[in-house]
Amino acid sequence: MSIRFPWEEPPASGEATLVAEGVLWLRLPLPMRLDHVNVYALDEGDHWTLIDTGMDLASSREVWGALLAGPLAAKPVGRVVLTHHHPDHLGLLGWFAEKGAEVWATRLGWTLGRMLQLDHNEVPPPQQIAFRRRAGMPEDALAAFAQEKPFNFSQCTTPIPLGYRVIDDGSTIRMGGRDWQVVFGHGHAPDHATFWTEGLVLAGDQIIPGISSNIGVYPSEPESNPLADWLDSCRALRTQAEGQNPLILPGHKLPFHGATHRLTQLIENHEHALERILQALDDGPRTAAELFLPVFKREIGGSQYGLALAESVAHMNYLHQAGRVTRTDRGGAWIYERVT
Repeated sequence: MSIRFPWEEPPASGEATLVAEGVLWLRLPLPMRLDHVNVYALDEGDHWTLIDTGMDLASSREVWGALLAGPLAAKPVGRVVLTHHHPDHLGLLGWFAEKGAEVWATRLGWTLGRMLQLDHNEVPPPQQIAFRRRAGMPEDALAAFAQEKPFNFSQCTTPIPLGYRVIDDGSTIRMGGRDWQVVFGHGHAPDHATFWTEGLVLAGDQIIPGISSNIGVYPSEPESNPLADWLDSCRALRTQAEGQNPLILPGHKLPFHGATHRLTQLIENHEHALERILQALDDGPRTAAELFLPVFKREIGGSQYGLALAESVAHMNYLHQAGRVTRTDRGGAWIYERVT
């Protein structure tokens, strides 16, 4: 079954679109190439449950002001349920908690969010420099990067409150008059919660149309294998969706039907990238930084470089741990060669 979009346009700023009985689709701005995030408000009768919150930005607070005075004005926000710990999804969690909302989150999502808020650096730490050197970032670019002020999680998120209620994989949550089964995904974010009920899926970043979620390796876990986790999750979610045609409510882009088709695309996109990498290595050994073209089918620079490097490393960790490439330390960088 192909992908079908019931709505051609997102809700306008400060407005809401009814996507199912008691479920409103809202959209918040982001200051990046992917310039928006979707959040959802579920009608609980005497209050709203929000699925994610957007980043803590002046523009986001302005839109929330319009939403809280407009389509959500009839009742307060009583609960915020998080899909995962990334700042575009939990950035205003503390703001809503201060207003009285109860916080529900996966244990790992809440813990990672709290941990990341503790990091604040004026320049990249030595571990980040070493990580990028290992990935093959050229020395002149690395020297320039070492002088830049890095992204700090705390700059676009409100303080995460101490108390919360744990969301467990396989559990059932009552939201908006429906029972939702919690199904975890992994790879884009550990313990990423998706919520399934008859005809509807709150998918976060685990199932997005048109783009693939970033699957990256970072200095905190340089030997991790998130691509293996992502592929396993996509296959499991595809099985979950088989025989259904639910409306997928994603964290970005437009709601859509065609989950099994989209999950197959997500799997095949990475499988094809892995094959392109192996073909590129037939021409000689390379670093992860030299493999952007086979991974993404284009070269990448500027503000997208860091995410691209993290994803290229993820593909190389996958191939290395699968025994399909070897790696050798040359001047501080991993050089990969295909196993024949």
